[in-house]
Amino acid sequence: MTAHPENLKLIKEISRPDILFSVAALNETKVFVGSSDSKIHRLNTQEDKAEPSELSGHTSYVTGLELVGDQLVSAAYDGKLKWWDLENKAEIRSVDAHAKWIRRTALSHDGKQLATVSDDMVCRVWDAVNGNCLHELKGHQAVTPNHFPSMLYCCAFSQDDRLLATADKIGHVVVWDLQSGKEVKTIETPDMYTWDPKARIHSIGGVRSVAFSPDGKQLVIGGMGHVGNIDHLGGKSLIEVFDWEKGERLHQLADDSYKGLTERLVFHPNGEWFIAAGGDHAGFVKCIDANTGKTIVDSKASTHVHDIRLDDQQGMLVAVGHGKLSLWQL
Repeated sequence: MTAHPENLKLIKEISRPDILFSVAALNETKVFVGSSDSKIHRLNTQEDKAEPSELSGHTSYVTGLELVGDQLVSAAYDGKLKWWDLENKAEIRSVDAHAKWIRRTALSHDGKQLATVSDDMVCRVWDAVNGNCLHELKGHQAVTPNHFPSMLYCCAFSQDDRLLATADKIGHVVVWDLQSGKEVKTIETPDMYTWDPKARIHSIGGVRSVAFSPDGKQLVIGGMGHVGNIDHLGGKSLIEVFDWEKGERLHQLADDSYKGLTERLVFHPNGEWFIAAGGDHAGFVKCIDANTGKTIVDSKASTHVHDIRLDDQQGMLVAVGHGKLSLWQL
């Protein structure tokens, strides 16, 4: 069985007392979740009552989890990257990766490189096995045009691992060549950033998710549209599809049904459709035709979704967010 968008259906939810920011799946039943309690929990999703076991060592929110061979790599707001021996539940290595919060990690498709992005506005690419830094990529401004600190939210490898995309709070996206470490293209998505110069003198939004299509031609970018009340995630969820080499926007999807941030974008391996997930206090999971930009199917989630993992062979999607882990059939 492989995933098909028209099969989208919620099949199970597991309640949690914490906020889950990241997830990595060991197999179809055992998953790891990164928590607001600064720990990593292993859950068996098939047990009636999921009993977590813990890996601890971070001092703040765990925002990135990646499986590298038989090890787990975690990243957190404490700026550290940690490698874990899963059999012995022991920390193998800790690296002071960034000076500020690590917002997101991405593992290359061959499992050899690990990218991290942080509010220090630097993207670093690491040897995923030994923790050596391979690239330090600096192409995002530290402050917004309104002289407030910016944030570097997300990153994604191309399918052939030659390119990496990074994206920030003001909607500036950079595509990097990982052989040279040089910029090859920049894209602007200003509709994903709201600046309130009067009532709050504050900003909100930013690009929260990026994904290359499997053929490398499209770059899908997700965030939230302009917001009326800047104190809330009240903007429409927003996705833009680009022919990134031409810098041409192919589709813009501003959803009238779902508000909040598009936190994650994942292409199906056939490249014909992709999954988007996110939300505000509620959440959403939807499947979108990559060629037409039309929504194939969507569904309301019971919580703001922060991370997803697709198991195409099992036709299963694992989603985590505020107080919930949920399993979706696809």
